[in-house]
Amino acid sequence: MERYQSIKISSLAEEDRPREKLLLKGKSALSDAELIAILIGSGTKSLSAVDLSKHILSSTNFNLADLARLSVEDLQKFKGIGVAKAITIVSALELGRRRKMSDPPKRERITASNDVYELLRPELMDESVEHFYVILLNRANYVIKKQMISQGGTSGTVADPKLIFKYALENKAAAIILVHNHPSGNSKPSRADEQLTKKLVNLGRNLELPVIDHVIFTDVGYFSFADEAMI
Repeated sequence: MERYQSIKISSLAEEDRPREKLLLKGKSALSDAELIAILIGSGTKSLSAVDLSKHILSSTNFNLADLARLSVEDLQKFKGIGVAKAITIVSALELGRRRKMSDPPKRERITASNDVYELLRPELMDESVEHFYVILLNRANYVIKKQMISQGGTSGTVADPKLIFKYALENKAAAIILVHNHPSGNSKPSRADEQLTKKLVNLGRNLELPVIDHVIFTDVGYFSFADEAMI
C-alpha cells in the first residue's frame, strides 16, 4: 500500500493551504483532493486533510463519478472520515450532479432600446412613483443583473453614482444601461436627466465601464438617449 507522509496543512506555505489557495488563486486552481480537503476540514494524526482526500480519491482511481457512487457507509470505512464528514462529501457531490443536470437559466440579451423597455416592463409598468434601475451587461451584451438603485416620489428619485458603479464593479459588468420611469407619461428627458446622464457617462468612461444607454420608461412608450445620439 502507498505510504503517505504526514504534513499538516497549517505547516504549508499560505499559498498551498486549500482555503487560502482558493482565496488567493480562485477555485479553479485547486485540485480535486484540495477541494475535498476543504469539505472535510481536518485529517488524522498521520494524514493531513489533503493526504486523506488523496487516499479516498485513489480508491476510485481519482474518478469523481466513481467517488459519487460511494455511500456514507462506504466513506466511513476510511480512517478519519466520520458520519458528518461522509455526509458532507456525499452532499457536495449530489449538488454537483444536480447542477450538471439542471438547464442553464435563460439569459436576456440587449440588442436594441426596445429590449431594455421589455426587460423592465414587469418592474415599471403602472408604477406611480419614480424608480431608477441599472442593467449590468457582459461583453456580449447579455444581462448579468437588473438592479434597482432607488425609488422616490412622483417627480423624481436619487441616483447615487457611487452605488451604481459599485454594483457594476462587484458584478464584473462590461457595460451598463440606465433606466428610470416617468409616472407622468411624458418620456422627454428633463434637464436633470440630461445632466445626470452626462455625469455617469463620463464616470463610466474613466472607469472603462461604458454607459451605453439611458432609457426613460413610460406606460405608453420610452425615450432612449442612445437612439437620439445623446450618448
